[in-house]
Amino acid sequence: MTARQVYVPVAALLIFLAAWEALVWVMGWPTFKMAAPSDLPPAYAKYWELFLTMGWQTLWRTVAGLLLAVVFGTALGMVMGFSRTMRDALYPLLVGFNAVPKATVVPIVALMFVGWHDFNTVLIAFMISFFPIAVSVSIGLSTLEPEYRDILRSLGASQSTIFWKIALPKTLPEFFGALKVSVTLAFIGTNLMEIVSPHGRGLGALFDSGKTNSDYPLMFAVLIALALLGILLYYIVVALEKTFAGWADRSNI
Repeated sequence: MTARQVYVPVAALLIFLAAWEALVWVMGWPTFKMAAPSDLPPAYAKYWELFLTMGWQTLWRTVAGLLLAVVFGTALGMVMGFSRTMRDALYPLLVGFNAVPKATVVPIVALMFVGWHDFNTVLIAFMISFFPIAVSVSIGLSTLEPEYRDILRSLGASQSTIFWKIALPKTLPEFFGALKVSVTLAFIGTNLMEIVSPHGRGLGALFDSGKTNSDYPLMFAVLIALALLGILLYYIVVALEKTFAGWADRSNI
């Protein structure tokens, strides 16, 4: 990672915080209407133990749901990518399922698995994040140039060899692009369940507690903490992408 890749995002973050602080000051908004960045450090100092505990609970459930989405989404994408019949059969179902607002599904899941908070939170994170992965893998495999397959088959390559040598490398850029989207979606699913569930734990429950007590600095502190966790996971995916699919990056050419 170059110095520019560090300085530019940090500078953008500082400009955003300064603009936020200036907006609150110019508008004269009180803390019960809009918290400023300067109001957040006292909230972190007061509730730091809760942020550590709740933040970890949110993070591991999100990662668990995301890992399930990667496994299931990749497998489903491979099925649709290699079979036109399965693609024609499953795409309408997937599109219809993804079109259903997940905020309406969360209460149903919470009632179906009352008391199973870890399970239903991971389930929602999975349900909301597997779709981009499945679609990207399917598109990557279904658009594989037939000339490559014909050349390898003429050389005696098996179907598994074609997959590992041609199909998988071609699909990796699309896969990691979808995974970057799924990271943020998984956090949305986790926090929806944490807020709605009566047994909710995690940063979503801490946000709901701040809302109940009209503690706006706490609510905004939770939002910033969620954003930082999302950025952390995003850059982990970026690092994995550079390791396994760095050859596809043409930005420096």
